[in-house]
Amino acid sequence: MSSSTLCPWRMQVHHIQQETPDVWTLALINHDFYRWQAGQFALVKIGNSDELRAYTLSSTPGQSPFITLTIRHIEQGKGSGWLTQHVRPGNDIWLSDPQGDFSCERHPASHYLFLAAGCGITPIMSMCRWLKAKQPDCNVQLLYSVRSPQDIIFADELRTMQPWLTLTIIAENRATDEMLSGRLDGQRLAALVPDINRRTVMICGPQPYMDGAQQSAQALGAEKILLEQFNPTDSAEASAGDVQFTIRSPKLLQGATFPSGWSLLAAMEQHQLPVATACRSGVCGCCKTRIAEGNYRTSSQQTLTESEINAGYVLACSCFPQSDIVLA
Repeated sequence: MSSSTLCPWRMQVHHIQQETPDVWTLALINHDFYRWQAGQFALVKIGNSDELRAYTLSSTPGQSPFITLTIRHIEQGKGSGWLTQHVRPGNDIWLSDPQGDFSCERHPASHYLFLAAGCGITPIMSMCRWLKAKQPDCNVQLLYSVRSPQDIIFADELRTMQPWLTLTIIAENRATDEMLSGRLDGQRLAALVPDINRRTVMICGPQPYMDGAQQSAQALGAEKILLEQFNPTDSAEASAGDVQFTIRSPKLLQGATFPSGWSLLAAMEQHQLPVATACRSGVCGCCKTRIAEGNYRTSSQQTLTESEINAGYVLACSCFPQSDIVLA
């Protein structure tokens, strides 16, 4: 396996640890000096292909001899499938430079509220370790949503961080006495975090979760809200919503539907519309696509010029439709 232009850092897998029934942590040895900040992610070259995926650097700078990636295995997910099912200790993998602005080092505060769901805990865990070591007087509250108690990633480590860390786990199914049952909503958020307006709020999880959490936090008066900006590492990870949108294109004889919450890239790939991909995280610009009609929001416009943006160009991996979409 060789590097790509975007992934020049060779790392060797030292060991692999299973965190939950479907999540593994890969511990990597870096033979050079790789500098990153707590909360950032990297692109990973997938096998011998030219495809790249984005994963959080779940370890914390200065606190581990390894650089770690913590990854959920997704059925039919090319990136997660290769990394969790085929990579073995001793293998080499290639990483990009660290990416992203989702880091407590870049957004210092005296009070934080972290909202995480599923594997969204990975950048949050990295930042919690960093804050506990570097800013122990910082007030940190974490609300962590999971499907069930067996899906809590870093369970033992989170437990040992208390009482420094004010932790609430919300389990959708089979919640124990130490957890809340159900899902996070605005009413629950208001009860758990009455001082949300003084906290820097950082949110990571599936896109529908982040959308809902952001809306609730804004309604309660949160003034600084940051969302993790890279998208699901495999199209299959995009959570299906109750609302269905339609995508139309000169390449399609008739419109095709896809769930709200999906990225435009996921919808295009689902219906076999031609689109080039590489990083899938709004960095490389390969998936530039022009939208003729429709409402959408974007999480990255890197590599796009102002004239392209005004003409309706988006990065498909970082575009989330809010209505039916017509491609040019």
